[in-house]
Amino acid sequence: MSGAWFIHGHAIISDDDCIADRSGATPPALRNEADWTRFQAALDGAAVTVLGRLGHEANPNRRKRNRLVLSSSATGVERRGDTWWWNPVLAPVEDALRAAAPQGGTVAVPGGRRVFDLFLDIGFDAFDLARAREVEIPDGVPIFSAVKTGMRPENLLAAHGLILQSTEALDRTAGVELALWRRP
Repeated sequence: MSGAWFIHGHAIISDDDCIADRSGATPPALRNEADWTRFQAALDGAAVTVLGRLGHEANPNRRKRNRLVLSSSATGVERRGDTWWWNPVLAPVEDALRAAAPQGGTVAVPGGRRVFDLFLDIGFDAFDLARAREVEIPDGVPIFSAVKTGMRPENLLAAHGLILQSTEALDRTAGVELALWRRP
């Protein structure tokens, strides 16, 4: 998606491409201080953070960031308290972003899987993909639905127009690596 908004995905995944355990919770093994610090700074700089309802409920908005929550219970785009709610079946992404971030800017997308799937189709401009090499989550929730069919997240990002810009070790001791994917 081009224009006033820069769509930037953020995820830390296990070595078997999962973002959560089978219950949908992020396991402690996927929590890494170096990744968390970098991720929080990115959210602080975003015009709006887009996440699913479960992520919104599991992670209180203590920093009072501007949030846009995907939910089938929303009647298009609506304001509930201090949060924007969006049903993508009833309103296009442009309407949601115009409401939640009318000045444009960075749209941070930290997931979950349905949110990542939706924005993979909408079009990420960037994706920061951290991988915890020492962690596996049997029967976990994959980052993208297509991972269930054998696709690797990196192949999906490339297939949707992103190019691997660089990689770096975020935490050598924990085996956490960061791959920066960008649209050319």
